Amino acid sequence: MSVPSSNYSDKSVVKDMFNNIAPKYDTLNRLLSFGIDKIWRKKLIKQLISNNPEKVLDVATGTGDLAFHLLKKHETEVVAVDISTNMMEIARQKAKKNNVTNVSFMEASAENLPFDDNSFDAVMVAFGIRNFADLNKGLTEMHRVLKIKGKVFILEFSEPNKLLLKNLYKFYSKQIIPVIGKLVSKNKYAYKYLPETIAEFPKNDKMVEIIVNNGYSNCIYYKYTGGICNLYVAEK
Repeated sequence: MSVPSSNYSDKSVVKDMFNNIAPKYDTLNRLLSFGIDKIWRKKLIKQLISNNPEKVLDVATGTGDLAFHLLKKHETEVVAVDISTNMMEIARQKAKKNNVTNVSFMEASAENLPFDDNSFDAVMVAFGIRNFADLNKGLTEMHRVLKIKGKVFILEFSEPNKLLLKNLYKFYSKQIIPVIGKLVSKNKYAYKYLPETIAEFPKNDKMVEIIVNNGYSNCIYYKYTGGICNLYVAEK
């Protein structure tokens, strides 16, 4: 599969790429983040369950990790969507294996959510929003399906502010991640894509501005692990 970086905004290209790496996706997440991605997800879940949501939408769910983290901590109904058929199949297998019944998986894109207005108490996205083909449309759609006073929780990679950590992070993401990713996933483009999209994606105050411009209010963000990861929280 040939995936030049200029085509990363093409939804079909991104879908094919994630379908291709799906069998190794969970392994690489743990390996490349040294397991810290689990801690970041738990921080999102802690924030989310403080609002006691009864129905939650998980956008760009991948293999369902965030949905399963939530259901371990809070009794609720979760609807999870993703554009990758293979990722969704792995998520369904996980649910079946662990006898998780209060989650449903649906193939759908963030830019065209198949739900009525005001359907969910909360919407969450972990490491998927930078893969949206249209960031503004995706944010607007999530806003549409949120109930009034409902909240969106967005977990996404960022870049450290401190120079030494920033330089180490850039070296790791540009030199190490693509090599390990290629060896494990057998796809030389997928983990070249990761650092490129992180570098290009809006961060910190800029991301807050974009979120607010798409209809949300009271947007704040939290920086984790020296700024490697941010959690954005906003209200409808």
